[in-house]
Amino acid sequence: MEEIQSQPDNYRSSSSSASSPATSRVPSSNFFYLRKPGSLRQPISFEDSPDWGDDTDIDVRVDEGADSVNAATTPGSPTLSKLNSCSLPSPPVPEGASISRRITGASVVWKDLTVTIKGKRKYSDKVIKSSTGYALPGTMTVIMGPAKSGKSTLLRALAARLPRQARMYGEVFINGRKSTLPYGSYGYVERETALIGSLTVREFLYYSALLQLPGFLFQKKSAVEDAIVSMSLGDYANKLIGGHCYMKGLPSGERRRVSIARELVMRPHILFIDEPLYHLDSVSALLMMVTLKKLASTGCTLIFTIYQSSTEVFGLFDRICLLSNGNTLFFGETLACLQILLIEKFFFLVYLDLAEQCLMLLNCLCLLMKHFSNAGFPCPIMQSPSDHFLRAINADFDRIIAMCKNLQPEMESDHKQDDHGDLSSVNMDTAVAIRTLEATYKSSADAAAVEAMILKLTEKEGPPLKSRGKAGKATRIAVLTWRSLLIMSREWKYFWLRLVLYMLLALCIGTLFSGLGHSLSSVVARVAAIFAFISFTSLLSIAGIQSHLKEIKIYTCEESNGHSGAFVFLLGQLLSSFPFLFLISISSSLVFYFLVGLRDEFSLLMYFVLNFFVSLLVSEGLLLAVASVQLDVFWSSLTLVLVHIVMMLSAGYFRIHSDMAGPLWTYPLSYVAFHTYSIQGLLENEYLGTNFAVGQVREISGYQAVSSAYEISANNSAKWNNLMVLFLMAVAYRGLVFVLRTFCVGTTLCRCKIYRFNRNTTRDE
Repeated sequence: MEEIQSQPDNYRSSSSSASSPATSRVPSSNFFYLRKPGSLRQPISFEDSPDWGDDTDIDVRVDEGADSVNAATTPGSPTLSKLNSCSLPSPPVPEGASISRRITGASVVWKDLTVTIKGKRKYSDKVIKSSTGYALPGTMTVIMGPAKSGKSTLLRALAARLPRQARMYGEVFINGRKSTLPYGSYGYVERETALIGSLTVREFLYYSALLQLPGFLFQKKSAVEDAIVSMSLGDYANKLIGGHCYMKGLPSGERRRVSIARELVMRPHILFIDEPLYHLDSVSALLMMVTLKKLASTGCTLIFTIYQSSTEVFGLFDRICLLSNGNTLFFGETLACLQILLIEKFFFLVYLDLAEQCLMLLNCLCLLMKHFSNAGFPCPIMQSPSDHFLRAINADFDRIIAMCKNLQPEMESDHKQDDHGDLSSVNMDTAVAIRTLEATYKSSADAAAVEAMILKLTEKEGPPLKSRGKAGKATRIAVLTWRSLLIMSREWKYFWLRLVLYMLLALCIGTLFSGLGHSLSSVVARVAAIFAFISFTSLLSIAGIQSHLKEIKIYTCEESNGHSGAFVFLLGQLLSSFPFLFLISISSSLVFYFLVGLRDEFSLLMYFVLNFFVSLLVSEGLLLAVASVQLDVFWSSLTLVLVHIVMMLSAGYFRIHSDMAGPLWTYPLSYVAFHTYSIQGLLENEYLGTNFAVGQVREISGYQAVSSAYEISANNSAKWNNLMVLFLMAVAYRGLVFVLRTFCVGTTLCRCKIYRFNRNTTRDE
């Protein structure tokens, strides 16, 4: 008989290594049984599971050809309760290795939590129904369930990040207190987060620390290095995040860890993560969960959602909250140190323990599997527990069952043997399963144990969580300005490509209207050249829509966690765009000005550059306003093209303002179009104060010469008035963006009032 070693020698504890050789391996009759590999459809028997004592160690041996796994007990091993409470001794740290900083976690308790969102469900507004559970420091609590089961809603409810239309009833306790989470005490990682690809991992985290944390620079750098160590990003710290300008970025697993590390910069007590395994393969998912397990071992309270997991990943969870259609089907502990996998005729013990160095073998049937077995849905051999749980509670499998039943007659006709076409095992009504599991859980000892634990956690108030303070507003504006400058300088699609396009457009228009001279006959052509230059360069600003949308997404992510604000974002973005817009305006203006042959005076040239620069500011403000509403490249581009075309038509070139239809084109379109003021200012700058000879004895002013082609003012200060109007329009568009980001679009989250839960009313509904 060949014995399977349960654990490597370097993980043996002193007590285990001393006692194991002398211990006789006596078969035990009170251990679980596994069927032969030939009968894989038979579930594991739950009848003879052992009772775990406080000082019990298990030795396992597999007899060849036998039906059972034999176990013997030896005293002196750590208990399961000690394992879950993280009180076991940690393995020695290699010399020179970095040690993660300890974090003071916080307990989270939710009791009878109900969330209603109007219009969220077709059959009911209740997204979460009377959920109860808890999360402890140093542990990982996972909220698992099929799609649209309420996982993300429950996570947002615990973090007080529900949308405005949501209503929450019930009680949430933080360290035994009914209180909201102050700034800096928790971190929340969205399912999809925007990262800045042109920055390295260390730069990205450093700028995040500057935005989030008060204090000195060395403290912020220390927090960044701790976050890098906690998420095992040391090998990627100096690499670009990537994903921009056709540059290959970090793998999806590392990008996900960077988004989590951004929240760890604050050293939060509680960390909420929505789908940490989103878009990750099996290897990246396991690496992510091992990293989070290491993070939890530092004391942080981890609560996250997950849709599905492998067997290895499932074995790392400390507690699981199973949801389906908003109903809690199970809440309890899982055995996070052992998973037993059956491969043909061999049993392999896979240990996923990260902190303990003792030799112990635990029961492979966790409480959740026992709960499903008691409800009549045992987990079959050779099936992942998480797959089995989701299979039992996911209503989408009903359609699969119907398809399988339709295929079964064809398969039986093609394959006479039962082994090829037997689909009778896939036969379960999901609605009945959900109701059965819910009823079984409510009447089980697990639910009573959860209630007792919650009572213990809430009977005495613990220390309140304190806000860590924010960086000053001036500091955040400076950080955002410098970060945006760095991004714009590195991403060639942001401004450098636009600079080339503007230069080419100015060159095309300039060469088309070159050699006009200064005669009276050239006035109409000059008006056309200035109109084309202002209109098409403004239209060309649409090329920056993708970069602005990315910047808005980054701001939205930072604003939702309180790291930034609408005013800080707009001012930082405005200040950082000044150098690049001025570079575009002066380079394009010089090319156009001298190719067309406008008046050769330095003051007139400077006004031309200034007018074009302010026009670009207005165009950028308009772009931000549209992007804040649409948040989509296609629809934002389409909207901007339509707006610019309407403004070009109402600018007064195709038809003079006095001849336009009053109700619509003159009022309000011609007054809203910034093209009108820009073109008027440039024509007044070029022609006021000039005279043109008509014949040999008569002269007309430049104002009279232009009036037939475009309406301008005869006042010498009119061009400065037009410039002032352009400046006010630039401010107004950014004010509109501020309103949109603050009240309409940006703030979709709010601190919801926690209502007392009325049991009778809820039951009636």
